[in-house]
Amino acid sequence: MKRRDLLSLTAVPLLSACATPPQPAPVAQMDVLPPAVPLTVGPDGEISHAPLPLPVPPAREWRAAWIATVANIDWPSKPGLPAAQQQAEIRNLCDVAVRTGLNALILQVRTSADALYESKLEPWSEYLTGTQGQHPGYDPLAVWLAEARIRGLELHAWFNPYRARHSTAKSVLADTHVGRIHTDWVKRYGDQLWMDPGETAAAEHTLAVVRDVLARYPVDGVHIDDYFYPYPIQDAAKNDVDFPDEPSWQKYVAGGGSLARHDWRRYNVNRLVQRLYALAHEVRPGTRVGVSPFGLPRPDLRPPGITGFSQYDKLYADVELWLREGWLDYLAPQLYWPRAQTAQAFEPLLQAWRALNPLDRPIHAGLFTSRIDASDKSWLPDEIVGQIDSVRRLSPGSGHIHFSMAALAQNRRGIADALRTGPYAPVAAPVSAPTPGAVNPVR
Repeated sequence: MKRRDLLSLTAVPLLSACATPPQPAPVAQMDVLPPAVPLTVGPDGEISHAPLPLPVPPAREWRAAWIATVANIDWPSKPGLPAAQQQAEIRNLCDVAVRTGLNALILQVRTSADALYESKLEPWSEYLTGTQGQHPGYDPLAVWLAEARIRGLELHAWFNPYRARHSTAKSVLADTHVGRIHTDWVKRYGDQLWMDPGETAAAEHTLAVVRDVLARYPVDGVHIDDYFYPYPIQDAAKNDVDFPDEPSWQKYVAGGGSLARHDWRRYNVNRLVQRLYALAHEVRPGTRVGVSPFGLPRPDLRPPGITGFSQYDKLYADVELWLREGWLDYLAPQLYWPRAQTAQAFEPLLQAWRALNPLDRPIHAGLFTSRIDASDKSWLPDEIVGQIDSVRRLSPGSGHIHFSMAALAQNRRGIADALRTGPYAPVAAPVSAPTPGAVNPVR
């Protein structure tokens, strides 16, 4: 969705798929020559510049937006609103999506081992009522599905697989929350709680949650973002604080495990992604499984000149393996940098992910549309429109996802209008779900 919580240019992302990724240090910008512009000579000798042709809008293109519920980023606008007002906001956001030209929404239904739907496995999210475990008076996911269906929108359910308490949480944990009943595999890391990916029971619980949703709600897809092991925090000396998984690591070693610790952590995440993919297609055939990782590939697989954070080494996310083995139906890398930022250049990164995709899974670029705001560092709408043009030119027929819906609903600096009258003027159908092949085992 990208993942990816509170938008900040300097902080490590707090969000769920799609909160703001860690921003690299500023880099010197290279001088870029503008493309050659065709010239037209009129009958009187006057010279005019012919506009550059834009990519032809595809008949099929995934035009989606993340709807972040953590910290009430997108919906509901604040906790504790009456049920009728929350439902009115749902209808309004769906209307905005259609009016803007979107054809899919990715709704965060599990922010931190909580639920924005009827669940016997996890408590109601505090972002609905202000109190974790308190019933909001209706079933939000059911309403979202109904309103999306009426308007012809796809709706994908977005889960955070391991986070158990967000740093913005204010409510006390409900008695049924994993942080109370499974203290052996829920760990405190900084100002958050995190389920230990090395604990088998934690992974089983997450898979049970996804199975439950798929069995009862006709969602079009299952979506996870970039939060696997947590983004590292640092101590006073600016050293990364290691994740506190010593008990699960010692159990692994005592059981005869032979992997090095970092490889074992990657195996834990790999196993979850592979099983999630198999489960989704078993329970609801035709469901699309999407992953929205941090936008930079593994350091040794990057284009020349691309630098920055390594999710392979820090989040233990081997995204390239998942693409190679086919453990997802689409990849949505969070390409949250402007096209001119050379160390994280948008187009080379998009091309890199496409090159790492031997099974030709759709690559839906995650766009940082919420970087359009009221600040003096705001992007202009032309940046997002230009990125969409880049996606169409380099990856025709795929699509993109906006982080997040709030920027479109507020029409910041006219971005929704620019999309509606520009690249989204021709209607496009969503990308069809591929037929899943055999799922390769984790090695």
